[in-house]
Amino acid sequence: MDFITKIKQSSDYLKKEINIKPDIGLVLGSGLGILADEIKNKTTIKYSDIPNFPKSTVKGHKGQLVIGELEGKKVIAMQGRFHYYEGYPLKDVTFPIRVMKDLGIEKLIVTNAAGGANKSFKPGDLMIIKDHINFGFDNPLIGENFEELGPRFPDMSNAYSKDLINTAYDVSKELNIDIKEGNYMFLTGPSYETPAEIKMVTYLGADAVGMSTVPEVIVAVHSGIEVLGISCITNMAAGILEQPLSHKEVIETTEKVKDDFIMLIRKILFNI
Repeated sequence: MDFITKIKQSSDYLKKEINIKPDIGLVLGSGLGILADEIKNKTTIKYSDIPNFPKSTVKGHKGQLVIGELEGKKVIAMQGRFHYYEGYPLKDVTFPIRVMKDLGIEKLIVTNAAGGANKSFKPGDLMIIKDHINFGFDNPLIGENFEELGPRFPDMSNAYSKDLINTAYDVSKELNIDIKEGNYMFLTGPSYETPAEIKMVTYLGADAVGMSTVPEVIVAVHSGIEVLGISCITNMAAGILEQPLSHKEVIETTEKVKDDFIMLIRKILFNI
């Protein structure tokens, strides 16, 4: 089965299960899936029930789509994502973005839990992603290009929508949330970075590091989708605070920041 047919098969299945056409996609990272619980008139569909979808294997990721309404907008939320380190090729990692585009989304808000490489950050900060660095040495667009999905050589000069970033800033001021801005670097994981690697990361211009998001954004831009990216700084990266890193700390920090995160995303949705 070719790639286009797989997308259509998944999209057709979902169209039979839902009664709305979503306009905005949400990708909810580790510990941030709680936002999907706010969606009204929702339909919840397990990834395992959707043809051609991979399975999410990471703790803190429920592994389901939630479709419904939030702040008057028709949304489709990924409550948990797929990662390169789970053993999936990037075409599979980003497959849900292709399906959401086929369902009709025009905007995507992508979130993640990230390690803070910028020493002025602290755990619990929210960071608007202004740009990214793909340090995974792979790209989901490698291979045959289908012109109906997007151009062979997509421009990544403005991968993150300036209009959506400005809206996020305005909302953060209104809510009195001290939001940061920075560059996000994608590394493959699943091991956390070494202190030496974090020194390299900061030298190259990254403010936060993580194991997701960039492949999804590349595919979204290729698909003509406007993107807003927000990182939750769940821990300081290796070597900054001289303490061990753990996924437990990631989940605990997202739990502490969940109220600000939910308020911010809800208000952004209301304003776009």
